[in-house]
Amino acid sequence: MLALAALLAGCSSGPEKPKPTPLAQPAPAAVRVETAWTQRIGAVRLPLRVAVAGETVAVAASDGSVALLEAASGRALWRAQVDGGIAAGVGSDGRWVAVVTPGNELVVLEQGKVLWRQRVDARVVTAPLVAGERVFVYGADRSVHAYDAQTGGKLWTQRRPGDPLTLSQPGVLLAVRNTLVVGQGPRLAGLDPLRGNVRWEVVVASPRGTNEVERLADLVGPAARQGDTVCVRAFQSALGCIDALRGALLWSKTSRGSVGLAADEQRVYGVDATDRVTAYRSSDGDVAWEAEQFRFRGLTAPQALGGRVVVGDAEGYVHVLSAEDGTPLARLATDGSAVVSTPVAAGGLVIVVTASGSVHAVRMP
Repeated sequence: MLALAALLAGCSSGPEKPKPTPLAQPAPAAVRVETAWTQRIGAVRLPLRVAVAGETVAVAASDGSVALLEAASGRALWRAQVDGGIAAGVGSDGRWVAVVTPGNELVVLEQGKVLWRQRVDARVVTAPLVAGERVFVYGADRSVHAYDAQTGGKLWTQRRPGDPLTLSQPGVLLAVRNTLVVGQGPRLAGLDPLRGNVRWEVVVASPRGTNEVERLADLVGPAARQGDTVCVRAFQSALGCIDALRGALLWSKTSRGSVGLAADEQRVYGVDATDRVTAYRSSDGDVAWEAEQFRFRGLTAPQALGGRVVVGDAEGYVHVLSAEDGTPLARLATDGSAVVSTPVAAGGLVIVVTASGSVHAVRMP
């Protein structure tokens, strides 16, 4: 970790960051987008994942605010305050909502009340996963922990001996049928959710470099799922798609980027290290198109929905692109602060959250 800190300190005095590409004027208006509703939470300084379950949306803020919202209207079903603040979240199945505090306490709420708290023996930056009446937590040390959602009882822990240096960025944690799919370094692993044993693992990237920092290739979230196929990005090295039933690599391509992916039936969408948006063919990973209009604008990971690709940027804009060829279709301003959550689909809307704590629901055709 000291090596990583030294590298980052050196970067702070390095070359000036490239200026964001100016946005085209006037804003594209091939499709009509509008704000359906807004809500407020506290300022967001954590790697927030907006959790969608059924017709509900769960959000959280760094000061400990947690809210479960009705997706269609934005109405708060309940609000709560978690003592100690929040460092990772949110996980939800619509009934239970899970977050992790800066002190590494897993907190599970039900109906706006804290149901239980359990300390996790690892630092956590990835949102918990609530599924099958269990809560799964992915530690920054690549460990995986399972708890009973009702009681908080510890069910199992799975650890993989790893390198001393790990990536402090949300990883991959999702359920595919009866398999818990997690990223462990450059590998994607399928675990038995009842016992924690490894069913399969697939290497997505082969770390290269002259030191530990350059060889970091942990899988970063969010992962993209289309049926039984899961597509993931390995930090600054590659992206690939895996058959999560067989545990088989379908394809992998070299790509430098640090945010997760989105997918539909035809294509996989990613944002690279320069904020170039690229679509890859789902069948073989060949590039279908590239969009250069948002270079260095601090894009979020993308969302694919209804023939559109949606991304947020560091100036608070939400951009809508054609999934067919990457043409910009529309642009919507939020509150001027950075969009900090990956756009998610809920109730026919797209939900984004900004750094200042605005929750925006975007309606588009």
